[in-house]
Amino acid sequence: MAIKEGVKVNFKELAPKYFMQGYSCSESVAMAAFEMGLVDKRFVSVATSFSGGMSSRCLCGAVAASQMVLGYFHGEFEDDTARNLAKELYERFTAIHKVTCCRVLTKDFADFHSSERKKHCVQMIEDATSILDDMLNRN
Repeated sequence: MAIKEGVKVNFKELAPKYFMQGYSCSESVAMAAFEMGLVDKRFVSVATSFSGGMSSRCLCGAVAASQMVLGYFHGEFEDDTARNLAKELYERFTAIHKVTCCRVLTKDFADFHSSERKKHCVQMIEDATSILDDMLNRN
């Protein structure tokens, strides 16, 4: 599956908006994909299970959903494109934050639901989706 010719993706602008409206980190990336007409609304439901680091605070939901988008457009069983892009996204995100683990990324926030943590997570969403935008607009 390919993104329609001439469509410029802009996850970095849209995903934080959804996060601030109450969607989880992973759902916000999925909602951005839906708003841009890239996926159907069921994609958001799939992203729900990746919220809050898969509810274990293990993997940043913004990273997970960004990986899901890459797989959606580049995943094929006999082609390594999706895996190579997944690796690139991981490497670029960890070059900025050193880890992708939600628990580690949010360790300085005792209250997971605090406004301070939410502001911090907006930055994680912006960083993950900026990388995603770059990768999708390039490919």
